[in-house]
Amino acid sequence: MTDNQVESHLPLTPLSIHILLSLVDEERHGYGIMKEIERLTEGLATSATGPVYLAAQRLLETGLIEESENRPAPEFDDQRRKYYRLTDLGRRVARAEVDRMARLVQVAFDRGLARGSLTIVSD
Repeated sequence: MTDNQVESHLPLTPLSIHILLSLVDEERHGYGIMKEIERLTEGLATSATGPVYLAAQRLLETGLIEESENRPAPEFDDQRRKYYRLTDLGRRVARAEVDRMARLVQVAFDRGLARGSLTIVSD
């Protein structure tokens, strides 16, 4: 996987990066993705069902996420749900997007557009 493959996906839309971030630690279905985005952003980013499913479909088509065959026990599952997981490419793209955003935020801090201080740690 080349850097060009990763960079060809950048920049991501806010909803796309939110979806990728929601899938970093576990597989989720559409509604679970929506709830995780709400939790991660402390309610600052919410979305209706339609846009989340459309964005997930685009991420699926571009290989950043994939459908998962892993499912909860039948008594805890609804067979109509599709579960998604992050692909290796999706993880690399998410990391590159977060790095890109961090550099931008650092510029804002350096230019006095944000209060306090910020230290960005990179690998």
